Amino acid sequence: MGEELNYFNYFTEVEEHFQKARGTSLFLMSPIDWALVETWKASGVPLEAVLRGIDDAFSRKRSKFQQVNSLTYCSQPIKKAAEDMARNRPAKIAPSNEDSLPQDRLQAFLAANSQALRAKDFIEEADSLAELAATPETAHADLEALEQRMTALEERVLARARLRMSEAELVDMRRDLELQLKPHRSRMGAAELSLLEKNFLDRQLFEKLGIPRLSLFFLY
Repeated sequence: MGEELNYFNYFTEVEEHFQKARGTSLFLMSPIDWALVETWKASGVPLEAVLRGIDDAFSRKRSKFQQVNSLTYCSQPIKKAAEDMARNRPAKIAPSNEDSLPQDRLQAFLAANSQALRAKDFIEEADSLAELAATPETAHADLEALEQRMTALEERVLARARLRMSEAELVDMRRDLELQLKPHRSRMGAAELSLLEKNFLDRQLFEKLGIPRLSLFFLY
């Protein structure tokens, strides 16, 4: 691919590429689709492999009348593309060019999330983000280390957030998961399904409680 891929824009890149492959910008990806993208990202699947796999999935359509209506249809081609890339060169999972993430935008992201968490009474996590926002040059100097810290903070927030949900709410979330995932189970392996289920439930929890995502991949 000629142009440099923006790995901090992972989700938007996948969404736009999938819409382009379908030939419509009006198509909205489902919660399962978004959780699947997060599964690929968390598993270190290179963005380029995802985009190649999407193209391959559409090139294999049986006829022009067959619609690819979910990213789950692209799961196997994406897996193959990632394996092919791994055999030929190291998989790139993060950008090496710091210009892809401007320092002022990073600072705004950290500060906004700190305020949002404080409003939801996640005080310790909010303080951690406020400390990072106060020294953006230090945070920006090592984006990989910063992303690791953001992931750890997200896990802490998630653990506390689950305690705020009632048993009935958690059961409803799992029922929703089973309803949306049922048509797609046959296309994925056990390991991918397990991670997909976790990501789907985590995303639902963040949305229900109005908690911001902290990973740098959600900056855009």
